[in-house]
Amino acid sequence: MTTLHTLLDAWIDQHFDQQVAFLQALVRVPTDTPPGNNAPHAQRTAELLTAFGFEVAAYPVPAQAVRDYGLESLTNLIVHRRYGAGGPTIALNAHGDVVPPGEGWTHDPYGAEVVDGKLYGRASAVSKSDFATYTFAVRALEAVSAAQGLALKGAAELIFTYDEEFGGELGPGWLLQQGLTKPDLLLAAGFSYQVVTAHNGCLQLEVTVHGKMAHAAIPDTGIDALQGAAQILNALYAQNQRYKAVTSQVPGIKHPYLNVGRIEGGTNTNVVPGKVVFKLDRRMIPEENSIEVEADVRRVIEEAAATYPGLRVEIRRLLLAESLQPQAGNAALVAALQRHGEAVFGEPIPTSGTPLYTDVRLFGAYGIPAAIYGAGPRTVFESNAKRADEHLVLEDLRRATKVVARTLVDVLG
Repeated sequence: MTTLHTLLDAWIDQHFDQQVAFLQALVRVPTDTPPGNNAPHAQRTAELLTAFGFEVAAYPVPAQAVRDYGLESLTNLIVHRRYGAGGPTIALNAHGDVVPPGEGWTHDPYGAEVVDGKLYGRASAVSKSDFATYTFAVRALEAVSAAQGLALKGAAELIFTYDEEFGGELGPGWLLQQGLTKPDLLLAAGFSYQVVTAHNGCLQLEVTVHGKMAHAAIPDTGIDALQGAAQILNALYAQNQRYKAVTSQVPGIKHPYLNVGRIEGGTNTNVVPGKVVFKLDRRMIPEENSIEVEADVRRVIEEAAATYPGLRVEIRRLLLAESLQPQAGNAALVAALQRHGEAVFGEPIPTSGTPLYTDVRLFGAYGIPAAIYGAGPRTVFESNAKRADEHLVLEDLRRATKVVARTLVDVLG
């Protein structure tokens, strides 16, 4: 195996310029979600994969389902590479959708510019990078095993999806529900310096606060929805402070927290606001029960609203993403990633949880053991993911690809 690992490393080094060019081509096709017009990127990805000799199965999600979901177009891709009889099927899943660039960039967010060993662009780190990691790891596996006469067992499956930002239900969720993928193991997009084995859940709610509009000269004739919303927000923020006392036992995950990320309302400066809408995000640690969490958040909102006479609230769930619990069935996969990560990076690669929520939970719901590992830095913050000047250190891409290729030959060799 040591010789095979060395040969895999050499193949990746020899084809690294090609791998970077592949990633640049992916970054240059926008996948802002919203609005979520992501079928063009899937088409471009399929063209690039076909040029490598892969047979690509494209699965467009029905248009009405996509529109009902709040997106414009969505096509999922699967490349299934069957090897010898026996052995597991290991799927490698990354998502191509990403939040819009926002402001403050000093590099073109879709330019895929390489400066000082870093590739800049939206989704360069999360997670078009792992389209490249996984594709070239599989290519290396097949090239080296063929050259060495190694009979692989099982199968590798590239799964590229486009709705993680909206919860994954029409990406991995839809593919699993339709029976289009049934892997025995899963490796999903992550960062290079730790193997993630658990993650937070996420509850998102839209809260509409109804008051009564009135002229600002006679405010007593109205019911100020903004003042009512302020009382609700104060109650939520007070609850957020209490969450700090609830700690997780999973390394890398601290405590639950709540964020109000958007608020809008009112009609004009001289009008008492009759309606205010805000959206909140409540992160749940793996130890929490999502049903109990949602009930408690609703209670806090409704009790605060009841203290403001005449106020009425509507609460609508936007997203409920369950947490990923640590799994027993991923032990061999995790051990291989850690072993090769230490060999390639020259430092121990720990296991940890992440405060993010990911599509991996959807595979977990089908009993599929999984690990999260891919190209990237030590933390989301370092990569500028979802901020201006998102970037990927190309050496991290190279090394992560070697780790994944080595792990694949251990699993399938």
